Amino acid sequence: MASHVHGREDALAAGSNFERRRARRRRGRLITGILLFAALGALLVAGVLTLAQSCGAGSAEEPLTSRGEPADGGEAPQQTTDEPAGGKKNEEPEQPFGVIPPPEDRSVAGEPRNGLDQGVLEDIAIGRLEGSAASAQYGEEEETTVADPGAERSVPEGRTLLAGTEDRTDGPLKEHRLVAYYGHPWEERMGILGEYAPEEMMRRLKEQTAAYSAADPGRPAVPMIELIASVAQRDPGPDGLYVAQTPAEEIEKYSKLAKKHDALLMLDVQLGSASVMHEVKILEPFLKQPHVHLAIDTEYSVEPGEVPGVDLGEVDGTEIQEAVNYLDELVEREDLPDKVLMVHQFEAGIVTNKRAIEPTDDVEVVLHADGFGGPEDKFTKYRLLVRDDPIQYGGFKVFYRQDTPVLNPEQILTLDPAPAVVTYQ
Repeated sequence: MASHVHGREDALAAGSNFERRRARRRRGRLITGILLFAALGALLVAGVLTLAQSCGAGSAEEPLTSRGEPADGGEAPQQTTDEPAGGKKNEEPEQPFGVIPPPEDRSVAGEPRNGLDQGVLEDIAIGRLEGSAASAQYGEEEETTVADPGAERSVPEGRTLLAGTEDRTDGPLKEHRLVAYYGHPWEERMGILGEYAPEEMMRRLKEQTAAYSAADPGRPAVPMIELIASVAQRDPGPDGLYVAQTPAEEIEKYSKLAKKHDALLMLDVQLGSASVMHEVKILEPFLKQPHVHLAIDTEYSVEPGEVPGVDLGEVDGTEIQEAVNYLDELVEREDLPDKVLMVHQFEAGIVTNKRAIEPTDDVEVVLHADGFGGPEDKFTKYRLLVRDDPIQYGGFKVFYRQDTPVLNPEQILTLDPAPAVVTYQ
């Protein structure tokens, strides 16, 4: 009985010792866990503080407002992300052209008067107009006072953006005017490009461009070659499209010429029975070049059974917008400077559904009034085709041989709005 009691006591003592040892182990594990947790917490806090110091050193000294501006009015830290909130590139590619500066006596001192030289405006008002040097090759211009016949201006004199429009790009038209020589190098009847050897043509183009920088020193002009890259034909050709492409070697020759002279190149497509995008995509290797832009000659776009040059064509605005969107995507994909798309209009109705045409963040759009004649007819056409149906910018065509008289830059700049592109044929 005693042994039984002693055995039970021994068992209880062993159990008690086991429980005490287990309790000690639990307390030990608990203390160890607490110490490990505290150590991990300290490491975490230290890591956060180190990260904060490396990413935002000095932020404690310069707290920012909700707009990212220092609370004390100081300078906000520079944004370092590649893509800002608006999606537009922080740094636009450098513009691949050189301006023709105005003469020193026409330089702008301080703020220009709507971009136009005051002396030029006074000359226009009293009728003292001098012919430009480049156009003198076709004889002296008549001295006449010419002004836009519109009764009331829609924008101040000198402004190139049409009323109610904006330019969200960093393209060449925001601060400059483009002065172009138009044509095909193989045929002088198609424009001045075919009348002179390339270097002589460029000399004359620069001279004509300089006349616009002198007339509007606040918007210095840039020379541009407008080369017909696809030529409408009277014969349908093997593909039945009534259009033939200028050889790539010839286009490349003029691309190099433009680049050599810090000028731009605009490739003009005449459509025949082809679609706008059919002709545009052929030119993609050239449109990837930073200094190359696009023009669409709408009057030669004909339906089946019609012949370019015999039947007057038309192009719907949705087709033109396809080309705008295509250029926009090309600029983004290839990281190019922003592009210009110009739409030639010979008369009303050739470009239908104009409301479908919308400039983008990377493409400036010019509606260009084409055609020769007297000043009143040309100014009226510009008002009807450009000002009264605004998209963004206006363009104006001058014919050295057919216009009577050939208008001076000073006269042309009285248009409402002032043309952002002036083309000579």
